[in-house]
Amino acid sequence: MSTPSSAAATLPAATPTSAPGTAAGGLGKAARLTYLALLALALVAPVIGLYPVFVMKLLCFALFAAAFNLLLGFTGLLSFGHAAFFGFAAYVTGWFIKAQGWSPELALVAGTVVAAGLGLIFGLVAIRRQGIYFAMITLALAQMVFFICLQAPFTGGEDGLQGVPRGVLFGLLPLGSDTVMYYVVLAIFVACFVGILRIVTSPFGQVLKMIRENEPRAVSLGYEVDRYKLLAFVLSASLAGLAGGLKTLVMGFATLSDVHWSMSGEVILMSLLGGVGTFFGPVLGAGIVIGLQNLLADKVGAWVTVIIGAIFVVCVLAFRKGIVGELLAWRERRRARA
Repeated sequence: MSTPSSAAATLPAATPTSAPGTAAGGLGKAARLTYLALLALALVAPVIGLYPVFVMKLLCFALFAAAFNLLLGFTGLLSFGHAAFFGFAAYVTGWFIKAQGWSPELALVAGTVVAAGLGLIFGLVAIRRQGIYFAMITLALAQMVFFICLQAPFTGGEDGLQGVPRGVLFGLLPLGSDTVMYYVVLAIFVACFVGILRIVTSPFGQVLKMIRENEPRAVSLGYEVDRYKLLAFVLSASLAGLAGGLKTLVMGFATLSDVHWSMSGEVILMSLLGGVGTFFGPVLGAGIVIGLQNLLADKVGAWVTVIIGAIFVVCVLAFRKGIVGELLAWRERRRARA
C-alpha cells in the first residue's frame, strides 16, 4: 500500500475527529477500567450462575457485530451481505468436524479462511461502487451464497447441518463441558476484540477513518483507497467467519437462518443500537438483541421481532449515535462545559 511520507505527515490534519471511545494513542483510563471490570465479570460468569451456552452465543454474535462495525463504523462501508461470511463459515466448520473428522481448531481455521476468500471476492466486486450501490452488490452476492447453501449437499439443505460434535481442542482439551467451551470462546473473543482495538488505533486504522470521513481527501494525499477498503473488507469477513464457526461449535448445528439476509439485518441492528464507530457499542447491541430474543422467545413467540423493531425505532429517534455513542457524546459535552 502506498503511504507517502508527505501524506503521512498530514494525516492528523486529514482526520480531525477520531472514533468515539478512542483517545489519542488508544483507550482512555475510564474505558480501560470498564473493560477490565467486564472481563472480570465474564471470567466469573459460570460461577455466579449465568447460563454458559447463552453467554457463549452472546459472545459469538458480539464478535460478529464487532467485525461488522470494523467495516461500517471505522471504514464507512455498509454491507448487507455479512450473513454470507457468518453462515457459510458456520457450514464449513461444521462439515469439516462432522464429515471429515477434523479437530475443532483446524475446522475453525478452515471456516475463517473460506470466509476471508469470500470476503476477497465480494470486496473485489463491491468496492468499485459506493453508497447504496455497494450495499446492494453485497446483498446480491450474499443471496447467491444463500442459494448455494440451500442446494449444496454438504449443508443439509433446509434441514441444516445437525449434530456437530465439539471434539477435542489441540488433542488435549475436550470441549464437551460447557464450562471448558465457555472459557475457550471467551479467550477467542477477547483476543479478537483486542486485535480490533489494535487495528483501529494503528496507522492503518487512522487511514480507514480518514477514508470514512473524507475519501477524496485520502485519494488526493496519495493513498490507494481501494486497497485499504479491500483489506478492511477481508478482515471484517474473516472475523465474521470466525464468529460463525464458533457459533456452530457452541450450538452444534448450522442452519439456513445463519446465511439468510435477515441475519445481515440483525448485525446491522446490533451495531446501530449499541453505537456505530464505538468499540463497545456493537457488543452491547448484540447483548441487548440476543438477550431479548432469549428472554421473550418463549413468551411472545414471533412477536419478539416486532418488539426488537420497536426498540430499534425508539433508539434511532432518541439515540441517533447509539447507546454507547450518546453516552460518550454526553461525557464530552460535560467536559466541554467544565
